[in-house]
Amino acid sequence: MSVHRRGRWVGTAMLSCGLVAALAPLSLLLTNALKTQAEIVTNPLALPVHPHWQNFSLAWSEGEFTLGLCNSIVLCGLTVAITVAAAALAAYPLARRRTGGWKLVALYFLGCVTVPVQMFLFPLYYVYAGLGLVGNLLATAVILAAINLPLAVLLLRTTILGIPSDLDDAARMDGAAHWAIFRHVILPLMRPGMITVGVIVLLNSWNEFLVTSTFQQGARAFTMTLGYRALNGSIHADQGLLMAGAMIVIAPVLILFFAMQRHFVAGMISGAVKG
Repeated sequence: MSVHRRGRWVGTAMLSCGLVAALAPLSLLLTNALKTQAEIVTNPLALPVHPHWQNFSLAWSEGEFTLGLCNSIVLCGLTVAITVAAAALAAYPLARRRTGGWKLVALYFLGCVTVPVQMFLFPLYYVYAGLGLVGNLLATAVILAAINLPLAVLLLRTTILGIPSDLDDAARMDGAAHWAIFRHVILPLMRPGMITVGVIVLLNSWNEFLVTSTFQQGARAFTMTLGYRALNGSIHADQGLLMAGAMIVIAPVLILFFAMQRHFVAGMISGAVKG
């Protein structure tokens, strides 16, 4: 067997193992979502004898997922819009202008990424409570955007570095100012990177629990993750109901990721340059 063919076999085997590792938890989750509590306790690995599809409808009503879905869509949409807009405006001058202290800026962003969110929850909640912003989706979206902003700036900066600077020079020779260059030249070309950042931020904000459970208080402020928490009873929890609720929570992000995966991969490749 040639070296090239052996390499293809090894790559295929590694990809197959990764596929199995990714699909096995989802398959087990879906299998148990169609079973009763007694069937799960008896054998969680067995297939359901009689699928209990009513677990999904019951989980939807008990978790108030209609309200949670609307709130999650609004919260994630606001978070993505704020993060992508702010990151794009910050990444352009950091990538195109000669910034002598870029290494310090990069260290600052990396430090912000590593800072745990628990450090500022209490003082931030004190300020939000005083301003009456607890339960406000836009105010919570600002917090989530601030958490995701450092990584978004770093990713979009590498995307802009992959765009030839000759395009800027040509537009500048035609009389375009910095804003015109950014809007008409850079912004269309950095669309794959913006989509990648948007998908990452959306996944982070959709799955976020600590910030939303702290700032989204009130019966009408529930998100999908908070609605899922309500399914877990303090004394007794129906595992089939919880599995069905988990499938409901992750289904929208799975559908979105599969729909946007081509743009996501293109954005990751376009941003894979040395900064």
